[in-house]
Amino acid sequence: MNDLSPAEVLASYPPHADTIPTLLASRAAKQPEKPAFEFEDQTWSYGALESASTTLARELLARGLRKGDPLALVSVNTDLSVLLFFAAAKVGALFIPLNPAATDEDLAYMLGHSRARFIVSQPQDVLRVQRVSSRIDPASVVIDLVALREMAAPGSDANGAAPLPEIAPDDPAIVIFTSGTTGFPKGAVHTQRNYVLAGEAFVARMHLQPSERLLTLLPFFHINALFYSLGGGIAAGATVITARSFSASRFWHFAAERRATQFNFLAASGTILMKRSRSEFNPGHCIRKMYGGPMSAEMLRVFRDEFHVPWMIEGYGMTEIPGASCNPFLGPHVQGSIGVPAVHPRFPGNFSQLRVVDEEGRDVPVGEVGELVVKTPIVFKEYLNDPEQTAAAFRDGWFLTGDLARRDERGYFYFVARKKDIIRRRGENIAGAELDRIISAHPDVQEAAAIGVPSDLGEEEILVAVVPRSGARIEATDIVEWCRARLSPMKVPRYVVFTEGLPHTASHRVAKHRIKADTQLIARALDMQAASTRPEP
Repeated sequence: MNDLSPAEVLASYPPHADTIPTLLASRAAKQPEKPAFEFEDQTWSYGALESASTTLARELLARGLRKGDPLALVSVNTDLSVLLFFAAAKVGALFIPLNPAATDEDLAYMLGHSRARFIVSQPQDVLRVQRVSSRIDPASVVIDLVALREMAAPGSDANGAAPLPEIAPDDPAIVIFTSGTTGFPKGAVHTQRNYVLAGEAFVARMHLQPSERLLTLLPFFHINALFYSLGGGIAAGATVITARSFSASRFWHFAAERRATQFNFLAASGTILMKRSRSEFNPGHCIRKMYGGPMSAEMLRVFRDEFHVPWMIEGYGMTEIPGASCNPFLGPHVQGSIGVPAVHPRFPGNFSQLRVVDEEGRDVPVGEVGELVVKTPIVFKEYLNDPEQTAAAFRDGWFLTGDLARRDERGYFYFVARKKDIIRRRGENIAGAELDRIISAHPDVQEAAAIGVPSDLGEEEILVAVVPRSGARIEATDIVEWCRARLSPMKVPRYVVFTEGLPHTASHRVAKHRIKADTQLIARALDMQAASTRPEP
């Protein structure tokens, strides 16, 4: 490879002060005419994004927004979302992107919990947001997203050269609400420095070049899109591309039209793409690098051999700890592993640290399963307005992920399951994620999710909810036989239910708590144990 090293990429730009505004200014100073961001027919150069976000920041200050104030955004991805993000960073406001698909109840909770008085909404949700927010704070200000274009237009700055607040690296900058599995979501607060470090670390993770064209179809209220794709793209001085939503049928043609070279995905979208008709594939695409996971051996084969994507990098991160680990870009790559602790181009040597521990916090032997705990400079500052949850998330400075993992003798880590995704059956712990992966690999299955349901004998039995592939004919017995050939008898599901679709969180993960709460779905499940013992007529 003749590419620049990650350290050389970062060093090719003027220094910055570990803040979001100075990172953007650094890239704009060197390449003001280069496209920074593309959305539909809108293209923002680095110079235009720098200038317009400054104008918008001054306009927001004139309207009463102050440093430290929460500023919520309720919208799908648009170019104006990115413009607002950089303007909020220049004001020093707390940028809070929210899912527009949230129910009124969830939206009211997040707006109330964050105490956001300034809210920007996509046009179709303005009236709803006004209704919800006015019940929380009658003085709340709701701005139509499309109004930002005029507010940021050249010559619209009524405040001229009015100074912007001083921004420090440790200033709170972003709140990302976790989707959660039970109860209300928590808002993870990240600083200006965290965002910059995460973007620069992604340059190392994917060996991004200034010529890169990063495509993200994940929403900006997700850490992946905001911190990795947008942050990584700006840190590399590259071009970031997005669309309002992910379309599996149009994906390869869209990627080819936009000349995308790098793409971030989640397991659900990767599985959908590999199971779509090959007639939708466009061999003229330019994608050479993909980051995401978890990746099965079959997914790797399909994307490398059939879709011609040579660099498939799997890693691990959470809303609270972006980019904690990954398989090294230059190898060795270990299929099924979340890799090794992350590195950073500006900080040679150890950057993040990972351990696997028991319930008392002691390291478990190599190969054994325990909880993954992480210590990294890119760790959230706190859960917004929730000191008790913040304190409970750490033990002796290590963040408790709530994920079960193991480590091999080479120092590579492997995700096993969420601690709350463990099915307790006849005295044994069974990882729901393993069953999901095995059953979803069936050629006639689009997606599957295994959960624990109460057993007459105590503990739990395994139920699997299955979404058949379009046009496929599949029976519950096919699922059971597939599992028997690949899993120990203890892991073969007792109940099978077919459904047209599974509920998902905003980050495209299956919302298993909603499946467990769907009593009608569970009632429709076939009891395969009863079927196997039923006497013949």
